[in-house]
Amino acid sequence: MLAVNPTAAFGRHALAGDEAARCLREAGLDVVVLRRDSMDALREAVDEALRTGAEALVVVGGDGMVHLGVNSLSGTGLPLGIVPVGTGNDVARMLGLPLQDVEGSCARVISALADGGRVLDAGRITTGGRTVWFAGAVSAGFDAAVNERANSWRWPRGTLRYTLAMLRELGSFRAINYTVTADGAETKEGAMLISVANAPSIGGGMRIVPDAAPDDGLLDLFIVKPLSRLALLAVFPRVFSGRHTSHPAVEIRRVRSVRLAAENVVAYADGERIGHLPLDIDVVPGALRVLA
Repeated sequence: MLAVNPTAAFGRHALAGDEAARCLREAGLDVVVLRRDSMDALREAVDEALRTGAEALVVVGGDGMVHLGVNSLSGTGLPLGIVPVGTGNDVARMLGLPLQDVEGSCARVISALADGGRVLDAGRITTGGRTVWFAGAVSAGFDAAVNERANSWRWPRGTLRYTLAMLRELGSFRAINYTVTADGAETKEGAMLISVANAPSIGGGMRIVPDAAPDDGLLDLFIVKPLSRLALLAVFPRVFSGRHTSHPAVEIRRVRSVRLAAENVVAYADGERIGHLPLDIDVVPGALRVLA
């Protein structure tokens, strides 16, 4: 089954779904293509197709499509393939998949189908009586606020939107008072942001926890303590190379479960809006099989 997001990378890859279907069919695979006008409708169509006996799901798009796949497949044993043509592609980057290369990504999917692929951990969020899965990271703080601001704008498109939203957010953002319960131990944390990560990067290559492994049975708790605007701007470029980890305001530790609580703070997982804190987050080892 091939699920296609026609708005991946803001429409620049509108034909990627057709190209992926062609590549997979030329390899002798029976491909059912699913397209819908909204993510909610697509999610329902994917779940219905899985109930009728699909053997694998391949998603075409960015981290939002990966998020859909992870939530449809975690715990089922069915494999997820990724054709990454979105803007961020952090999960595909973690897996070493070729970005913006439909034919190359499909070749990886076909190869992995033959050998069973790779088994990863999945993060699990419990909030308001519902469960949400993630493959990359949950973030609540400055980066989530930037996402929230950027998503409220219609223009500009692409990564420039997030850069401008970050600069606007810097003007008003203040450190947040969190209550963090990590593996049962509660602490009060003043922080600019907190992420709970299963993968090294967020936001299209920001390597917040460069040593994170998605199959070690642990999550990486990433905390940035209060910083001035100038200090935050100075640290920010180092995140893309992973050279920020020695900064005294940065704390990283490995955990199995985290509860995050704070007033009026929104969380995002794999770039998708989850809702306001509090959230309960834990890791489920081996919950996700990927075609990579």
